[in-house]
Amino acid sequence: MKIRGERECHKCGTHWSYYETGSVECPACGSVRSVGLDERTAHTDTAVELDLSDHRSRFAEARETISDESVEELKDDLREYARKRGFIRGGELLPLDPVYLAARELLEAVDVYNRLRDPTDVEQKYIFSLLDGVTDGVRPPKADVPESIQEARGLAAVHSVEAYRVDLLTFLDGQDPNGQDPDEYEDGEASNDAAHTGSETETDPLRQIAENDSGTDPPQPETVRDVIEQLRDRTRRVEALGGDVSPAEADALVDAADAIGEFVREGEHAALTRARDELTKVST
Repeated sequence: MKIRGERECHKCGTHWSYYETGSVECPACGSVRSVGLDERTAHTDTAVELDLSDHRSRFAEARETISDESVEELKDDLREYARKRGFIRGGELLPLDPVYLAARELLEAVDVYNRLRDPTDVEQKYIFSLLDGVTDGVRPPKADVPESIQEARGLAAVHSVEAYRVDLLTFLDGQDPNGQDPDEYEDGEASNDAAHTGSETETDPLRQIAENDSGTDPPQPETVRDVIEQLRDRTRRVEALGGDVSPAEADALVDAADAIGEFVREGEHAALTRARDELTKVST
C-alpha cells in the first residue's frame, strides 16, 4: 500500500513516523486520530522486533525432548513476525532481509524436526544453531544442513523469495497490496482519498535508476521482468518438490532474488547477470 508515513496527532500535535513505529497510535498520547504530512509512499514493511529469548530458554531446558506445545508456540511467533514483514519501507526497496530468511527457515525446520521419530545429535545441533542465530540473521552454513531437514531450507527459500518477488513487482508497478492505511484513522473515519494508489503518470523506478547508471545502457523494465519470471518458475519447481533440493540450490534461489533487488535499486547490470547465473544453479 501507499501511505503518508509522517504523522501529526490531532489531539496533542506530536509528530512521529509510521515507518519507524509501525503504529497508527500517537506515541505521546495514544490517540489514533492523526493526519499525514508527506506524500503517499509505497510501504509494505512493519517495524517489528523478533524476540525469541523465552523460546531459547525453554528449548535449552528440554534439550532431549522438545514438547509439541513449545514447538507450536515458537511457530506462532515466527509466523506473526513473517506476516508483519515486507521489503518496501517508505518507498525504498530493501534487500531480502537475512533475519526474515532465518526466521522462515527456523519455522520450517522445527516443523520437520518435530516430525522426526528419533532425532540425531546432528539434527538437534542444527536446530539449536538456527535458533541461536536467527535474531541476528545468521543461519548454519549449507554444509551443516542435515539431509533429513534440507527441505526446511528449500521451503524457507520458496516462501521468502515469493514474498520478495511480490514486493519487487509492487515496487516496479506502483501497485498497492491490500493493507491498513494510517489515513483511515484521520478524524476517526476513512480518508476520502484512501483508495488512491498513485498517479498513472508516476515515473517508472527503473527509469529513475537509469539516469544514474553512467556508462551502461538504461535498464529496460521488460529485461528485469523476464528474470523475475524465471525466478518465479524456479521457485515453483522447488515448491513442487516440497523444498527437497540441495541447500546449495535453495541458497542460489535466494541469492538470485537478492541480486534482482540490487539491480532494481542501483541499476547495476552486473547484479542482473549474477541473478541469471544463480538461477542456472537451480535445476529445471
